[in-house]
Amino acid sequence: MSLVLDPAAQDLLFREARTANSFTDEPVTDEQVQAIYDLVKYGPTAFNQTPLRIVLIRSDEARARLLPHLAEGNRAKTAAAPLVAVLAADNEFHTELPTLFPHFPQAKDVFFSERPVREATATVNAALQAAYFIVGVRAAGLAAGPMTGYDAVGIQKEFLDGDHTPLMVVNIGRPGPDAWFPRSPRLDYGKVVTSV
Repeated sequence: MSLVLDPAAQDLLFREARTANSFTDEPVTDEQVQAIYDLVKYGPTAFNQTPLRIVLIRSDEARARLLPHLAEGNRAKTAAAPLVAVLAADNEFHTELPTLFPHFPQAKDVFFSERPVREATATVNAALQAAYFIVGVRAAGLAAGPMTGYDAVGIQKEFLDGDHTPLMVVNIGRPGPDAWFPRSPRLDYGKVVTSV
């Protein structure tokens, strides 16, 4: 076998995992979220940058502020999810680089002094971290329902500052009995991978 990861873990993280559309009412604890982050923070990014920012929507008041900014089809499942996370890219991530990339602390100014460059790299690397976060949710035995159907400007104004760009909203919890749509097809290796 080409993979060293146990087949049960492969199933948990990828083959059997799917986007959840409903959840049980079992809460997702701060300890679970901390454990997820403490695992996935080690995923690779360029210059070890860490632009992902996570806003946990826990209170009824915060949820009521979030729901109007979601696409109509995403509101009911988000209203019922045990936990909702807004994942965003911090466009001022470079201020942390002297700590996160200590062997070349000048990277902060050499590569990221211009805002458009920071925004582009923050988006790419925070998206990488968001993917790690979703896999981490699965590693915790939970399910994730990532969504991009929302009003980004509204969510930014409501929950983020001007230096943070929303990437996705993720419902998190234990999957309910009707959580899954049938598995959709995936492209075969030959359609995706080319050797040159």
